[in-house]
Amino acid sequence: MAKATGPKYYVSLRRKRERVTNYAKRLGLIKSMLPRMVVRKSNSGVFVQFVNYEAAGDKPLATVASKMLSQDGWYPRCNAPTAYLAGLKCAKEAKKNGVTKFVLDIGMQTPSKGAIVFAALKGAIDAGLETSYEKSMVPEKKLDGSEIAAYAKALKGKGAYEKMFSGYLKLKIDPEKLPEHFQTAKKKIMSG
Repeated sequence: MAKATGPKYYVSLRRKRERVTNYAKRLGLIKSMLPRMVVRKSNSGVFVQFVNYEAAGDKPLATVASKMLSQDGWYPRCNAPTAYLAGLKCAKEAKKNGVTKFVLDIGMQTPSKGAIVFAALKGAIDAGLETSYEKSMVPEKKLDGSEIAAYAKALKGKGAYEKMFSGYLKLKIDPEKLPEHFQTAKKKIMSG
């Protein structure tokens, strides 16, 4: 009869157990030898960062949190227009640091068609960076906020309007005019 030579089970790494990091996916992105565009979303906003892998730890090249978009005249929320503008602004900063190509790192998020993370990807591409992607995944019609404006117009005069758009109304912004605000913020980012 053979003797046991080690433990009967293997304990996964902590970040894998907590479902924070998929190490196999991360390794594949690192092997590309390209900077990663890391896109994370929260309940209140979007975070976009370009990073290079280094053995001592990832080196950030450019970072934009959606709350930084208020400098450009945009009032951030966790939506596609905010993600697009954050991707656009971050890509412009990354370009200054020599980034021309990148790979998208969406972490543990599910890559579903029209997701916010792909709006940030479209922003980076419109800033002049290159990557391979499937065009059907990008939410083209959601990018400028026209769907939000149409929904606000449909709710106008109903009780749900004030509740749904209270954040915009507090800032004295008409949610039906979001596409105009979006174009103004985009021009400011592109010129800056």
